[in-house]
Amino acid sequence: MVDAAVTYAQEKGVLLVHGAGNDNTNIDYYYSFPSSLLLDGTVATNWIEVGATSGNYDDNFVASFSNYGKKAVDVFAPGVDIYSTLPNNEYGNRSGTSMASPVVTGVAALLLSYFPELTPEEVKSIIEDSAVSVSLKVHTPGTEDSVPFDTLSKTGKVVNAYEAVKLALERSESKN
Repeated sequence: MVDAAVTYAQEKGVLLVHGAGNDNTNIDYYYSFPSSLLLDGTVATNWIEVGATSGNYDDNFVASFSNYGKKAVDVFAPGVDIYSTLPNNEYGNRSGTSMASPVVTGVAALLLSYFPELTPEEVKSIIEDSAVSVSLKVHTPGTEDSVPFDTLSKTGKVVNAYEAVKLALERSESKN
């Protein structure tokens, strides 16, 4: 049923933004459900997988809980101590890839509000291509092992709304 929903969303032009998970696990090797990998072996092209970063620009830049993967995670976004709505009309700080994925969703919504003709694949491409590279050695989530940040996701980058809008505008102007 999940595969049918993902396929339906893809057919209807919907981008699915998914938090990578909070198990400090390399999901290249440990299957995380749901995922862009469908049961028939195809990969949904309308899916973007998001890891979480902290507010620290040091070896703790990647959230200690975030899942990661050079093949499975597309980009990272802020996901630690995010001020959010809570049950019972309250507010507070929460952490998780479920806090990081709305950041990417917001960038996608911003792009689509100004460039409604974009396909999900184009929005994903713009988000990935415009994300900012980070040249840090960071702890692999859940360990003290130090690795280059760019080894923890496909892009090795952090989402950036300003750069995404600039790139969407460039691509839009080049089509005209």
